[in-house]
Amino acid sequence: MTHHSDHLPATCCIVGGGPAGLMLGYLLARKGVHVTLLEKHADFLRDFRGDTIHPSTLEIIWRLGFLDEFLQLPHQRAEKLYGEIDGKETTLADFSHLPTQCKFIAFMPQWDFLNFICGKAALLPTFSLVHNAQVTGLIEENGTVKGVNARINGEEKRIDATLVVGCDGRNSVVREQAGMKIRRFGAPRDVLWLKIHKLPDDPQWSMGHRGPKKNFIMIDRGDYWQCGYSITKDSLDALQQQGLAPFLALLTEVSPFTLARLESDIRHWDEVKLLKIRIDRLKSWAIPSLLCIGDAAHAMSPIGGVGVNLAIQDAVATANLITTPLLRGRLNLKHLQRVQRRRAFPTWATQSLQIMISKAGQKKRTKPPGRTELWLRSRKFIPFLFGRLIGIGFYREIPRGL
Repeated sequence: MTHHSDHLPATCCIVGGGPAGLMLGYLLARKGVHVTLLEKHADFLRDFRGDTIHPSTLEIIWRLGFLDEFLQLPHQRAEKLYGEIDGKETTLADFSHLPTQCKFIAFMPQWDFLNFICGKAALLPTFSLVHNAQVTGLIEENGTVKGVNARINGEEKRIDATLVVGCDGRNSVVREQAGMKIRRFGAPRDVLWLKIHKLPDDPQWSMGHRGPKKNFIMIDRGDYWQCGYSITKDSLDALQQQGLAPFLALLTEVSPFTLARLESDIRHWDEVKLLKIRIDRLKSWAIPSLLCIGDAAHAMSPIGGVGVNLAIQDAVATANLITTPLLRGRLNLKHLQRVQRRRAFPTWATQSLQIMISKAGQKKRTKPPGRTELWLRSRKFIPFLFGRLIGIGFYREIPRGL
């Protein structure tokens, strides 16, 4: 998109074309809000992003009226998630009883999801997407944000806006420029992602398969396996110093793959991607005329794969709460603070659960499971409970006024 003016007016300027930004932009524009969305990259093609579309998000897409079209995109489905506990395969989460239109997780490359939502938003006359747009600063007057400065295709532009929404991820420029304070909770592990091509005779390994040892997961991506190996935080340098061959030999101990197959697909360290796990959240998500949502407001652990879906729920809640005052020209800080109040509990509860699971995984078992643990493992309702927490979350967010 080419712009010939140094000033680009918008009622709402959204920074970041991820799941939260695009969903919010679509919902606001569908109601007639003039939206300019700034995406710093030329496209949405990024590897190893969150690729799980949970029942809660599928429900939102159904409510928006294009679920059937969306599900025509290539994807894999998981009605249950499995794992191994003490060497035995067990059902970790079961989505079959959820009160949703779709009772499964859809595994889909995030760029396909983003391109789909972008295509729907592009049909709306009040939506504008600008690629290659890097925000360089906020425009402030008397303590109120009035827009952003951005470098678009190498040219400096000014985007005037009634509201700026930071949806630019865990390394948010908007959050940094606004000086918003963050509470960091740390995480003891990082994740290494890698691709292993599928073979015709591969078994139907499922997400959550951990091999004979822990710390290894596999996700079926159709023509390849997306594999994650959890490592102690900041230990990648030590692994690299030991060499690629010892690392691949280690993977054979925790995965179902032979060394020859790993050596065929992983030939350089460049084919091993590091995800630094962070869990944090803003103390306050808003200042006058500026709001942060999604990872910009709360970075999640990959446990449960819930980050994308929480971000989308943030977007739906935001649209529900601010559309009317934004259209009427009456938006103020209290409206933005209502978004945080609405989303604070599910954020806190999900992060607390992730921290608890992460700490439990760090403890070395020195004795057999106790009676309480064995009793819980045998309860048939546990997979349905986790199915609810993973599939829907602690709150449901449904778009209003459709």
